[in-house]
Amino acid sequence: MNTTLIYVLSVLVAYLAGSIPFGFLIGKMRGVDVRTVGSKNIGATNVYRTVGHKWGFLAFFCDFLKGLLPTLGAKAIADGSSDTALAYLPLAVGVMTVAGHMWTCFMRFKGGKGIATGFGMLVALLPWLVLTAFGIFVVTVWISHYISLGSILAAAFLLVAVWFPILGNPGMGNLPQCILVAFVAAFAIWKHKSNIQRLAKGCENKIY
Repeated sequence: MNTTLIYVLSVLVAYLAGSIPFGFLIGKMRGVDVRTVGSKNIGATNVYRTVGHKWGFLAFFCDFLKGLLPTLGAKAIADGSSDTALAYLPLAVGVMTVAGHMWTCFMRFKGGKGIATGFGMLVALLPWLVLTAFGIFVVTVWISHYISLGSILAAAFLLVAVWFPILGNPGMGNLPQCILVAFVAAFAIWKHKSNIQRLAKGCENKIY
């Protein structure tokens, strides 16, 4: 198959997969439109707060798989091909899954913050580095009870650590990957700007 066609089809499928609004669908199954309650976000955190803990975890897991599985599939295609032009297919696919979650075509191009889906994508690309970031997230949430603060600190860790050859990460030996991960991390922090403002004012919602 033509390399260009592989890229086009792969990123299209990745975007559509990322666009599936699992948080909204899970809320609807429970009789709640998450767009009208809580933070009005369709992401897992709002589902957790407004629909229930187990449904929030289910939404997170589904959103996580949206980023993980397409990126792993793209890695399998790239690794199994002799075409060096496909080396960046996993990066392209991963980005499109996150873009689909943030700007889903099924919800008038409005979506979540992309944390769970971006987490899935990054686990596929850099498992040990990202699992360390996840550890930072868990400890922060456990201590502070703020999911947003945990997400911001985990993203900040990735933003810095991705440039260094640690935890199986090639660092600047794979510059496009560094740029992508840093961009995703910075964008995730930017998407939390309203949370940062509420944290500064002391009025951010805690998970319990």
